[in-house]
Amino acid sequence: MFHVKHQEPHILLINPWITDFAAYNFWIKPLGLLYIVSLLKGNGFRVTLIDCLDFQIKTKKYGDGNFLKTEIEKPLPVKSIPRKFSQYGIPEEIMLKRLSNIEEPDLICVSSGMTYWYPGVFKVIEIARKFFKKAPIILGGIYANLCYEHAKEHSGVDIVFKGSRESEILKLISDLTHKELITHNSKLSIDDLPYPCFDLYPQLNYVCITTSRGCPFKCTYCASPFLSNSFSRRDPLNVVKEIEYWTTTRYQVNNIAFYDDALLIEPLKHFIPIMKEIIRRGIHCNFHTPNALHIKEIDEEVADLLFRGGVKTVRLGLETSNETIQIATGGKVDNQEFRQAIKSLKRVGYSGEEIGVYIMVGLPGQRVGEAEESIAFVNEIGARPILVEYSPIPHTPLFEKAKKNSQFDLENEPLFHNNTILPCQGEGFTMEDLKRLKKKLRR
Repeated sequence: MFHVKHQEPHILLINPWITDFAAYNFWIKPLGLLYIVSLLKGNGFRVTLIDCLDFQIKTKKYGDGNFLKTEIEKPLPVKSIPRKFSQYGIPEEIMLKRLSNIEEPDLICVSSGMTYWYPGVFKVIEIARKFFKKAPIILGGIYANLCYEHAKEHSGVDIVFKGSRESEILKLISDLTHKELITHNSKLSIDDLPYPCFDLYPQLNYVCITTSRGCPFKCTYCASPFLSNSFSRRDPLNVVKEIEYWTTTRYQVNNIAFYDDALLIEPLKHFIPIMKEIIRRGIHCNFHTPNALHIKEIDEEVADLLFRGGVKTVRLGLETSNETIQIATGGKVDNQEFRQAIKSLKRVGYSGEEIGVYIMVGLPGQRVGEAEESIAFVNEIGARPILVEYSPIPHTPLFEKAKKNSQFDLENEPLFHNNTILPCQGEGFTMEDLKRLKKKLRR
């Protein structure tokens, strides 16, 4: 059993660098880790947070922007990819200085994002281990869950945490540090959680909010059902109270990104009451929906509330205009619903350029003509197509098909999940096809 030195244990929590061919800060924050920080503080733990992504060299008007980029050597599996590989976030010397200035922790918790970002995770773990040789290290997050065996074998941590419930990780930390918890509820609901600990950041250009967990849809390319095996929502009034806290009561944050996978589901019960109350209270804020909105729920009332409520970044998840593929990948939308949604959004005041529509390219077995048809369809309706390269994700229904259609070893090497390398490219859809489509959209 691990031994601790203090009555009030000190927990170091680290959000690692991104390591990739490209990265951009679309309102990225380690929301899950920030909830855990708040719960730890509420239970009497002393905490230190190091967010390696909290470093932008250029911030745009809505708080998004470019990370600091440091070119690094490409990992061996992707050595042949003809692109530069970089580490995104704070300079390494700043990370080392912060570690040297903190008291030795009793426990270190490291989060993880995309599966193919694991080199940045491993580097953070290696550095932390050199600084604090006695402190056990826990690894959690998306990579740890989706690639559990890979993380156990290669990460070098003491414990790989598989799960998503804050109550479970809180109990694990309590057991390891021998500190009794003030909060004993083993099944904390999403409404029981304190606000995420954004107050540890020296500067807040934006915050992120989740009004729900999980998604009722079962899209074949998405890991949401695996990472959160149920769908639950917060009380709309509690959501508004949190938004008011960040924008008016405690801080004057001007930009909030919704992290929901299903913000608009059953809008009469959830989204509509939230936005009506925001408008009623006179809360002025720019809202953003990078995870995409469900198209079939956008009627004139929802569109009007999006517009009047201050949603500036509207992203819709069409993925494809091919109706056969729409049904095969989950059936969450059809073309008629898309036409109606665009009509409603334009009627309330959005321009076509403001309505970004995700088109997924590089799906297993996809032919370039299908992607071209989808782009033409979105252009014809008068919205802005945005290409999203497919990333094969373990534990999704489409992953098995992706393995059969890929030249890469997707099963054993998470670096090959990287959408930048177009993992399922083939005769029907090549990297040259993708470059041509992107060039055409930039005109």
